[in-house]
Amino acid sequence: MSTYEIILADVAQLPIIDRIQLFNAIWDMLPIDSLPPLSNEWNAEIQKRSQEFDLGLSTTILWEQIKHEALPN
Repeated sequence: MSTYEIILADVAQLPIIDRIQLFNAIWDMLPIDSLPPLSNEWNAEIQKRSQEFDLGLSTTILWEQIKHEALPN
């Protein structure tokens, strides 16, 4: 079994909140220039949502509220 497979098996045993925190920590370690480019579909969706926001057609929710509702204390 490879080191990757051992680590992945260990991570699978963690509680979900720990897996989320680990994912975020790993994501934050990636250099910004190593991220893959967005697909045309994602770019179109981002432009559509940005335009809806600019026109006042969407409702926003503060990150603090989303995080509070999504993550256990």
